[in-house]
Amino acid sequence: MSSLSGVFAADRAADRGAIDTVRAFNRIVTSRIGALEDHYLASDRSLGSSRVLWEVAGDGVEVRTIRERLELDSGYLSRLLRSLEREGLVTVAAAPSADSRVRTVQPTPAGRVERAELDRRSDELAASVLEPLSDGQQARLIEAMGTVMRLLEAGLVQVEPAEAASDDARRCLAAYYDELARRFPGGFDPGRSLHPDTHEFAPPTGLFVLARLHGRAIGCGAVLFHDDEPAYVKRMWVDDAVRGMGVGRRILAALEQAARDHGAASVTLETNASLTEAIAMYRASGYVEVEPFNDEVYADHWFEKRL
Repeated sequence: MSSLSGVFAADRAADRGAIDTVRAFNRIVTSRIGALEDHYLASDRSLGSSRVLWEVAGDGVEVRTIRERLELDSGYLSRLLRSLEREGLVTVAAAPSADSRVRTVQPTPAGRVERAELDRRSDELAASVLEPLSDGQQARLIEAMGTVMRLLEAGLVQVEPAEAASDDARRCLAAYYDELARRFPGGFDPGRSLHPDTHEFAPPTGLFVLARLHGRAIGCGAVLFHDDEPAYVKRMWVDDAVRGMGVGRRILAALEQAARDHGAASVTLETNASLTEAIAMYRASGYVEVEPFNDEVYADHWFEKRL
């Protein structure tokens, strides 16, 4: 056994209790909600088909959106959609766009009726979970479920390299600039900030990353590489909806690893006193405050971390 395998085995042994708890939780939940039954909620379809039908609402949704939301394999999703089509509950067709490869799923009138019935039965199932419990127990369960959902969502976040000029990157950066304009006492103009051109955040001079949840970009960050000098982190942002889930730390860790891989001995960054959450995260992540090392007009705190 290699030394790495030995470390992994030791970690697994140390986490045995936690793993057993997660597995027990999964068994209780799948049994309690009827996930093991061929006919979910006394319908003629499985939980997978019912879940896909539930995603198809309003004027329809793109197939790729369902795939990203439910983390489904393309082939499996196609089989579920064909089954729902045979039942007359949905239609799948090319989207009315320039890209004929984009397919949209729309509910039929029968599909809308069936989805409403699915909602009704789902409400009944949820009520049956709560009904045997006292008011205090219900409150504890609801709070615990909220915590579990948020932590499970945090585990689904993916941080990956991206083109800084991509649509998702531009949306994240625009949201970041808007937030800075709201929070900084004198507003924010990206043109006055250092490194306003996103083309710098591309190999070999840098790296841009996006954090995604269910396929949606929810955060970004960039790092610039300097030979024989510290790497420089810039444009760190996380969507309000997912703050508190550790997304910022994940992005920062990815940028630090990129700097490490590039041979940097340390990483630097600057920030503004208005961004109290960011400052707290940097300090908790091992960054120490240093003397100003650049002339960023919006900065009043400068940090460095040894790698």
